[in-house]
Amino acid sequence: MKKLEDISLVLSGEAGKGLNTIERVLVRTLKLSGFHIYASKEYMSRVRGGNNTVEIRTASKPVGAFVDRIDILVPLNGKAIGRLKHRLGPGTLIIGESGSVEEEYRSGHRFIEAPFISMAEEAGDPIYANSVAAGVLAGMLGADRDVLESLMKKTFAGKGEEVAGKNVESAGKGYAFGRDLAEKEDLPFGLVPDETVKGNIVLSGGDAVSLGAIAGGCSFISSYPMSPSTSILVFLARHAAEFGLVAEQAEDEISAINMAIGAWYAGARGMVTTSGGGFALMVEGLSLAGMTETPVVIHLAQRPGPATGLPTRTEQGDLLFALRAGHGEFPRIILAPGTIEEAFYLSREAFSLADRFQVPVIILTDQHLIDSYRDLEDLHTDRTVIRNSFVETGEGYRRYENTGDGISPRGVPGFGSGLVCVDSDEHDEAGRITEDADVRTAMVEKRLRKSEKIREAALEPVLTGSEKYTSLVLGWGSNFPVIREALEEAGVADTSFLHLRQVYPMHPRTQTYLEKAERIIVVENNATSQLGSLLMLETGIEPDVSILKYDGHPFSVEELTGRLRTAIKSGV
Repeated sequence: MKKLEDISLVLSGEAGKGLNTIERVLVRTLKLSGFHIYASKEYMSRVRGGNNTVEIRTASKPVGAFVDRIDILVPLNGKAIGRLKHRLGPGTLIIGESGSVEEEYRSGHRFIEAPFISMAEEAGDPIYANSVAAGVLAGMLGADRDVLESLMKKTFAGKGEEVAGKNVESAGKGYAFGRDLAEKEDLPFGLVPDETVKGNIVLSGGDAVSLGAIAGGCSFISSYPMSPSTSILVFLARHAAEFGLVAEQAEDEISAINMAIGAWYAGARGMVTTSGGGFALMVEGLSLAGMTETPVVIHLAQRPGPATGLPTRTEQGDLLFALRAGHGEFPRIILAPGTIEEAFYLSREAFSLADRFQVPVIILTDQHLIDSYRDLEDLHTDRTVIRNSFVETGEGYRRYENTGDGISPRGVPGFGSGLVCVDSDEHDEAGRITEDADVRTAMVEKRLRKSEKIREAALEPVLTGSEKYTSLVLGWGSNFPVIREALEEAGVADTSFLHLRQVYPMHPRTQTYLEKAERIIVVENNATSQLGSLLMLETGIEPDVSILKYDGHPFSVEELTGRLRTAIKSGV
């Protein structure tokens, strides 16, 4: 029997019943045992009840995309399998209490009963059943028992020595059961450990955005909590003292963006984090930043709309909103990280770009990227001292000096003797209100002139595959890993993939890539092909095929493989 070195493990159970604890412990146990991991989750918008699902993909080589296939399913209640039955295959192993698995699934699939509750009761309380389950899975997959028990001890240390000890004992019982299962049942799992993986870090997309902001010199964050962006506010608030930044939970999103604009005006580096509904409230503040030419960084974590939509699911429906938000005409930059590494590097870069060009910079992510995490090699930080580009003011200082490239010397109050005058009304070079038509025209043209320099500094798209292609697949944001893996699986010739990490303004070379292709295929998580519309706007080139998904779920490797193969071979 061929042993699997890429295993999709799915846990499903009620919110509030410890599912996250199993996930956290198991992911870190597998990583510290030398196995690569990638985890994503689907959760309902409720604190307790419902049915949440975690997929942990663990492999002998790096992995980073969601798959439909389930190799091991652990249902932690009786409602779990019904929601997942479309993902079950002939090779799926279902393991758990018989009471959590209906008869049709016990007889129709390979089912192994694991007495989680009775083993937990042996340790003193059925509440430890989740720790038993984590142990069983670790044992089945050949993870390191010492690592498992050490992590259990650390995880529950805050609950007292007795509770921590019972959880360690329960995990140990489960581990022994899992190892025995693996030997007796001849399970098809053959992960090969790699010592170097043990030293890797495990980061979520939310962690990466937060750390990137810190690396970019973020010294102030003001936000109103809104899923899926809240993890960034929580992370930065938790580490505020450590990194010397101020974290403010504002009373609403309007206050949040105005606070961040005020922070930049005063010489700090400010950021807001929000989702679509919160960003809708920020658009007047966005225009204020455009008029006053004040830098600001906005992290926009997309979820399905309109209105409340699906608050805990994923979508890429806010690209054109981010592009057109705000009244009036002013330049902006939109970055769209596709991986957890890019979430770090582009978030760091956002602060540099905002400071350099004195414009709003929007970091577009989505729920799938923010809530997923994987192991990766250490991130490389630029250790140069971050210096803001403001100048010391003096007599005759003009905040909006009409320069050749449109970028005026930025002063901050108190740094020099000059007056730093800004206003939300139209203003002259000194920052004083004006209604003069000639001055108005000159100021509009000055602000828009920045666009030339911004485009020159645009981040180049990433090409995967040969430069000699017939078909070109385009994607942005969190679809990067799944498109890359799906194209490998599809086995199609003469096809390459172009990932746009900066979606606006597009790098000039984007046009060259598009003009070389006979067929252009766009992959997006929205209903109207917003990237396709933006391509037309930026390049005048219309995609031939749009592969779209907008049910609140990410593309899986299997689904996208089939749709890409059809689109490339048939041209539809």
